[in-house]
Amino acid sequence: MKAVWLSLFHLFTFSPLAAQETGRKFSPEKFQAEMEQFITKEAGLTADESAKFFPLYREMQQKQRAIFEKVRKEGFVKPVDDAACRKLVERRDATELEMKKIQKTYHEKFFDVLPASKVLQVIQAEERFHRRTFRNWGQGNGHPQRQGHQK
Repeated sequence: MKAVWLSLFHLFTFSPLAAQETGRKFSPEKFQAEMEQFITKEAGLTADESAKFFPLYREMQQKQRAIFEKVRKEGFVKPVDDAACRKLVERRDATELEMKKIQKTYHEKFFDVLPASKVLQVIQAEERFHRRTFRNWGQGNGHPQRQGHQK
């Protein structure tokens, strides 16, 4: 779950900033295409598997993004007392559980279109993509696959 939050946090917070620092405009479409290409290669998905998998994957991301947007907005709220702090923490906990439920629901759907071994490879590839992308953006290069293949 930590990886999901970290990935979404970076995607919506640092990606545009990193793109500005390198003089390039962040493109969510390009980011998505590069991630899907990376996942396809790393998980060894066939064209047929990709065609079945990525619509579900994008649907999951869209639902997670909507929830994350609520959390991001709450990040600007400055609670004034312990009761308000407690409520904010409880809402964040509930949101994390909601994100995890979405993830679990979609993992079950992924099993319908991919073998379990490939679902695991997809999850691991996504994590590697995000780590490399943000590390490379910090170094001024937004293209993780051009840095060589490391596992």
